[in-house]
Amino acid sequence: MRQVRIAAVVLAAMLTAAGAHAAVDAAKAKQLANKYYCLTCHKIDEKSVGPAYTEVAKKYKGDQGAEAKLVAKVKNGGSGVWGGIPMPPNSAVPEADIKTIVEWVLSLQ
Repeated sequence: MRQVRIAAVVLAAMLTAAGAHAAVDAAKAKQLANKYYCLTCHKIDEKSVGPAYTEVAKKYKGDQGAEAKLVAKVKNGGSGVWGGIPMPPNSAVPEADIKTIVEWVLSLQ
């Protein structure tokens, strides 16, 4: 009986963590993406200068380290993953704002 309770608590914690990721404030994230000009080079569901955000979400689906990787890539810039045009670093953007945008991008399907 005790093992069943422990399993239920663990399952509830996992579902809560998954729900927290799904409960991204899309309006706030879009506002931040506009504020920091992310949507100048990226579109939600079509390729522009950079990849569509839905394609980014597909590429990193199931990757437990995706959020940290993408936060670092946005902050430091990068190239070669989606083509020859590099993404410039966004080191002046607060990391909390980058994280909000990345969480939103990863929530898109």
